[in-house]
Amino acid sequence: MWSGTLDPTEEGPLTASIRDVAGRAGVSVGTVSNVLNRPDVVSEATRTKVLDAIAALGFVRNESARQLRAGSSRTVSLVVLDMANPFFTDVARGVEDVVNAASLAMVLCNSDDRPEKEAAHLGLLAEQRVHGVLITPTAELTPQLDALRDRGVPVVLVDRRAPGPHQCAAATDDVLGGRLAAEHLLERGHRRIAFVGGHAALPQIRERHAGVESAVREVPDTELTVLSPGELSVAGGREAAARVIGLPASRRPTAAVCANDLLALGVLQEMVRHGVRVPDEFAIVGYDDIDFAAAAAVPLSSVRKPRQELGRRAAELLLDEGREGHRHEQPVFEPVLVVRESSMVRRDVAADREGAA
Repeated sequence: MWSGTLDPTEEGPLTASIRDVAGRAGVSVGTVSNVLNRPDVVSEATRTKVLDAIAALGFVRNESARQLRAGSSRTVSLVVLDMANPFFTDVARGVEDVVNAASLAMVLCNSDDRPEKEAAHLGLLAEQRVHGVLITPTAELTPQLDALRDRGVPVVLVDRRAPGPHQCAAATDDVLGGRLAAEHLLERGHRRIAFVGGHAALPQIRERHAGVESAVREVPDTELTVLSPGELSVAGGREAAARVIGLPASRRPTAAVCANDLLALGVLQEMVRHGVRVPDEFAIVGYDDIDFAAAAAVPLSSVRKPRQELGRRAAELLLDEGREGHRHEQPVFEPVLVVRESSMVRRDVAADREGAA
């Protein structure tokens, strides 16, 4: 019968140690270690004895000590631009599916699209010896990402194209996405279109703008108004819509492509508040197709990105980086336009427009 005492030195005061587990189970410390780290090499009967001892003693492994021995933790970090945007919540779900299946944990960090906050997170993650970093970076790629890779920490860009071939990334063709949104509005007769989110520094937003602009340029007698609210949020959308409403009727856009769905929801709110009928008087297309888009008072048309698939693929690339023969991959997903009520003009309104033309 086990007659040992709890060791207060390894796991903390009155906390069971690996030696206590070994003593209670009647096995060696090495056997307990194998049960924890390589259970397939231990017989079922021995595993059962060790697991029973762990349960009886309330043993919890010292992960900090294991990290020191192994050189890295069992944690993957996902650093996102804005945790308030449900788009990133869906990406995180995809990441979590993959890392949990690999017996790793995911830690979510929010940069608020601020380079200094992003740098602070990356510095702390380096100190914590994370297994890998998935990141949607701020506008400029920080040198800290290269420093992490130099230390052997895999880094994969999420929802952002890689600047060169020597890095993994999972992204979406946002130029195509912007074009799909603009072509949809142009096909419905709109000739004065606004792009909301305009001069943001993020490459993804610039690409969406470029797609919208290229589609508009191909149609004669069209006008593109670029609106750049202070933030890419619902409040930013309300700000942009107020500017549209304040324009003279002869210059006022009749439709908007928004750089994300939060902006689109804000535009919708402000239009409804001012009695502007959507889509009869003003059509709206969002971007990302978060769940709230379909649930809005006027369901929003939106450019759908494969949010969870982006996260899953990025996580798979991250876990593959440490394997022999790894080749950097940069998959680019194609977006799809989902048309809903916010951009579908009624037939009588469309006929009125044709008659006025």
